[in-house]
Amino acid sequence: MEKIKVTVALSGLNNIDSPGPGVPVIRGLRDSELLDVRVIGLAYENLEPGIYMHDLVDKTYKVPYPSDGVEPFLDRIRYIHFQEQIQVLIPNFDSELFTVMKSERVLQEMGIRTFLPPLQQFEERHKSNLPEYGKKYNVKVPYSEPITSLHDWREIEKKFDYPVVVKGKFYDAHIAYDREQVAIFFNKIAAKWGLPIVIQEFVKGTEVNVVAMGDGRGNTVGAVPMRKTYITDKGKAWGGITLKDPAMLELTHQVISQTKWRGGMELELIRTAKQELYLIEINPRLPAWVYLAVAAGQNLPEVLVLLALGKEVKPFEDYEVGKLFIRYSYDMICDLKAFEQFSTRGEL
Repeated sequence: MEKIKVTVALSGLNNIDSPGPGVPVIRGLRDSELLDVRVIGLAYENLEPGIYMHDLVDKTYKVPYPSDGVEPFLDRIRYIHFQEQIQVLIPNFDSELFTVMKSERVLQEMGIRTFLPPLQQFEERHKSNLPEYGKKYNVKVPYSEPITSLHDWREIEKKFDYPVVVKGKFYDAHIAYDREQVAIFFNKIAAKWGLPIVIQEFVKGTEVNVVAMGDGRGNTVGAVPMRKTYITDKGKAWGGITLKDPAMLELTHQVISQTKWRGGMELELIRTAKQELYLIEINPRLPAWVYLAVAAGQNLPEVLVLLALGKEVKPFEDYEVGKLFIRYSYDMICDLKAFEQFSTRGEL
């Protein structure tokens, strides 16, 4: 069968100690038996490694930060689209999603397709809304409250027992054991990601995750559970193994069927000593460890592109249990001229 030729633009090329999903997503697309993909990278910084991975990325363009607003983003995408004829756009950072969702109609008029949850789905699973989410969909979640100042924390401190988890609205999470540590983490996260900050009840247990794909009609197209085997000081998985876990899969199907989730997602869960599963976070895109799912038999990046193109896809029925990933560092050698070209021209 002849492969479908498609040009895909995507972000998340910062494959560093806190890696973006872009490079793993590209690896999945390169492995596809159904797609012949031309990959256009979208980068925010001049030293994102994916820019210089020419075996994976055909061409890269620098793009404005999401905080710059919708219009600068659209202006840049129009230019890139004129040069490359983008068919599918995959934003891989949480901070980009709101901008892309607001631009979805304009992108469609340009001929660029996405496959993202609608704004209502995106907003209701925010960390600050998680208690209401748990009640609405009958999912166990830790108690949490958003705060916008340390005064707010002093007002609600009695509702919590230490330790507590201090979380940013997009990224970062730290365990605080006293009021002083809450203040330190509050200021650190707020300076980087803004407000509100979420204070979450600490649930003791084993951290487990599921990467999944919903078709927007309540069906789970694919889902692979994983347990982290090595975690960095930033809380990122540096190693993990696929699990046979019916309870995790059942919870995933429940969330996707009730919410009619559209697109990729990662469920971050805690399994307690009593084998209870608590949902601590929903990331509304494919995670940086998604290539483990590809290696286990579920090429979710491929499915994401097919769904964006309006193709019918059959749900995956199985995956390989006991598949292990180990992340590693690699010294990639680049030419200074390539760095200078990207820095000055904004494309390479």
